[in-house]
Amino acid sequence: MENLPVEVIGNILSRIGSAREIIVASSTCRKWRESFRKHLHTLSFSDEDCPVFRDLMTRRIEIIITQTIFQTVGLQCLSIHMDNVREFSAAPVIAWLMYTRETLRCLYFNVRTTPNINILEKCGRQKLEVLNLDYNPIIGVEPSYQRFTSLKSLFLRHISVSALDLSLLLSACPKIETFTLVSLEVVTSDSQSSMELSSPTLRSLYVKALAIDKIILEADNLEILHLDALNLDLFELVGKSSMKNLKLDDVSITHLDIGESTDHLEVIDVSTSTIMLPKFYQMVSRSSKLRKLRLWGVVFDEEDEIMDLETIAACFPQLKYLSLSYDIRDCLLHNGLQVSLPLYNVTTLELGWSVISEHFGQWVFEMVDRCPNLKKLIIHGVLSEAKTREERQVLASFTTSVVSFSRKYIHIDVLFEYE
Repeated sequence: MENLPVEVIGNILSRIGSAREIIVASSTCRKWRESFRKHLHTLSFSDEDCPVFRDLMTRRIEIIITQTIFQTVGLQCLSIHMDNVREFSAAPVIAWLMYTRETLRCLYFNVRTTPNINILEKCGRQKLEVLNLDYNPIIGVEPSYQRFTSLKSLFLRHISVSALDLSLLLSACPKIETFTLVSLEVVTSDSQSSMELSSPTLRSLYVKALAIDKIILEADNLEILHLDALNLDLFELVGKSSMKNLKLDDVSITHLDIGESTDHLEVIDVSTSTIMLPKFYQMVSRSSKLRKLRLWGVVFDEEDEIMDLETIAACFPQLKYLSLSYDIRDCLLHNGLQVSLPLYNVTTLELGWSVISEHFGQWVFEMVDRCPNLKKLIIHGVLSEAKTREERQVLASFTTSVVSFSRKYIHIDVLFEYE
């Protein structure tokens, strides 16, 4: 270890990340202390990694963080996560940001201050590439001044912000690729709350738990769209998108319009959601490149339009991974077993239930027969639902049947995932 260059030692210390562990490690000898001061590029303070922070006075924590940061030069990644600590004074927090901002590339910031400080003002026009903010309100975005010319990833959580400021902030990031919004308090000017976002470089958007009615996104290069825990009247995607991954999780949506971006879809994952089937079917039926389809606990508002297994086999010839829950079997098997068009390319089949039924086993075996090249079968179930004696007998009978099935189809790997 004595022969290691100080730069290498600095990289080793940076991989440790936790400030407490770095300080302990750097105290071993003079050379390691020098590496800490001159070649450390990653530093993390967290009340979870260091429980002693929870017992110290806030002023003492401010001093420890200040002394530690000010011993370094050229810090590139700074993480300060104080979720369980009382509010800090604004002055030392501003000092941390001003001292590091010229070299900082990544900032993960969860610190409450009195009074509130404008993080965007302190970090704008710098070399920041990743910005992760928690519990820091955003007020009055000025794109001409608070401009993030190098920012590629922006994560906002538990933040109060107006829809206009959110739109302006996105426009102030000309290179942004990943945008994440979680549990925001979005203030809108209209009675039916709406949010309009636009970015020519955006590739991934994740939106979770926003009290918003309408989202309109203009993005030509969006590849990944993930909506989670939302109740929307409208989501509209405008642009020549080449979206590859669409995921809806616990979403109720009346109108979903992703334009002409379905031609390149490779993954569709919809779980515990309520959607309008005709519009959804019309969009995804053009996804001839689809490789993974997951419909799990989905409620379709319209019953006249059916997306059965024959449609899946015909529309998605490259499909390799098919995941279905027994809850939607009536829609998916409607008139399907009369033709039994095989799913030739499906190699992984995931089937499950939320409420066990005596017909589940037969459904599983019929599905397997449709997949002549199947290699893996995953059975997913909720054991807590098997409460009565009859339900437990059904589960035992199904398990016995699967054992016999495994002996017959020895080339298929059978896995069980129970909750």
